[in-house]
Amino acid sequence: MADKSATLTYDNKTIELPVLEGSVGPEVIDIRKLYGQTGAFTYDPGYKSTGSCESALTYIDGDEGILLHRGYPIGQLAEQSNFMEVSYLLLNGELPSKTELDDFSYTISRHTMLHEQLSTFYRGFRRDAHPMAIMCGVVGALSAFYHDSTDISDPEQRKIASHRLIAKMPTIAAMAYKYSVGQPFLYPDNSLSYTGNFLRMTFGVPAEQYEVVPAVEKAMDRIFILHADHEQNASTSTVRLAGSSGANPFACIAAGIACLWGPAHGSANEAALNMLREIGTPDKIPHYIERAKDKNDPFRLMGFGHRVYKNYDPRATVMQKTVREVFDALKVNDPLFETALRLEEMALSDDYFKEKKLFPNVDFYSGVILSAIGFPTTMFTALFALARTVGWVAQWNEMISDPGQVIGRPRQLYTGPTARDYVPVEKR
Repeated sequence: MADKSATLTYDNKTIELPVLEGSVGPEVIDIRKLYGQTGAFTYDPGYKSTGSCESALTYIDGDEGILLHRGYPIGQLAEQSNFMEVSYLLLNGELPSKTELDDFSYTISRHTMLHEQLSTFYRGFRRDAHPMAIMCGVVGALSAFYHDSTDISDPEQRKIASHRLIAKMPTIAAMAYKYSVGQPFLYPDNSLSYTGNFLRMTFGVPAEQYEVVPAVEKAMDRIFILHADHEQNASTSTVRLAGSSGANPFACIAAGIACLWGPAHGSANEAALNMLREIGTPDKIPHYIERAKDKNDPFRLMGFGHRVYKNYDPRATVMQKTVREVFDALKVNDPLFETALRLEEMALSDDYFKEKKLFPNVDFYSGVILSAIGFPTTMFTALFALARTVGWVAQWNEMISDPGQVIGRPRQLYTGPTARDYVPVEKR
């Protein structure tokens, strides 16, 4: 924390506001006592200039294209680590030893089963229900089955709930997919990796032995790592806000899933894939680029630009390499990939996009990869939720462990009618 302060003059009053410093990143003006000292609030729609909490989990420098988890660059984690190791890192603050990682992976693998009654819960949904609708319902329902891990004041119960959520989310997502296509659910196989087990539960069938393709398993693991946490985004903030009321962890994560479902948040990779399909082939790109520049044309380049990143999304670099590896392993000859590469090249060389800092983000390539693996677009956001659960859980744990945590209660700029008297209906 810093010794600096900021001076604010308002309504003939001058007050000093403390300036706080993190370990890295911009300084923060502490306005917690502003209302008490001035009777005024700040106004910040979308919270673009508001730090809502103190966190040691994830750091983003959007101008420089930097993303760190507990200090480790996302590129290094995606290339050299695995999702279980990153999950341990986010939950515990440090990379695990070999013994710690083995113990953690074993613990997660022993929580992958769902209560058998939850299988019947799925049958209450229509077959064409969106997987995110199913995941919202099923994750929220977990609190009705696991009463022994809902006391948020007990660190051990919080730990068990965290492990259960991370472990059961692949099973829940795979069952949502199986239900939509009318195939039987597959029980988890704990001899497989976290990601390999998910792929088998999703694409395997009882009558055949499912072979996990190493390149696909690695690609999915990278996608999980790249989506594990992303600071105080909309869904994470939703989890924290729900958690600040004392809600149980399963309800909090269900709230995060509901927020992620929004097309402005978790569905961007689906939109990017649909855009590439609309463009079709590389020769049509110039036409669509001109359309994207036209403010009167509804067409937009999806998968370019980011609310935080004003430089190249570091996750997109890993995704571009991963696309090629998956296509080679599966012998996919999809013109969408060549269209994506050419579109990126042309957009990055165009002054219009450079001036507006519209660089490719992680969603630009992830949809192409997921489609090549065999996932329908309706599953894209469900996979995002699966991966982000560890970040939500880590953020929730961090918040609950903070003794200074209070219930979230934003204020507003009221613009409605002033006080007026009620008039009986017969006199209106």
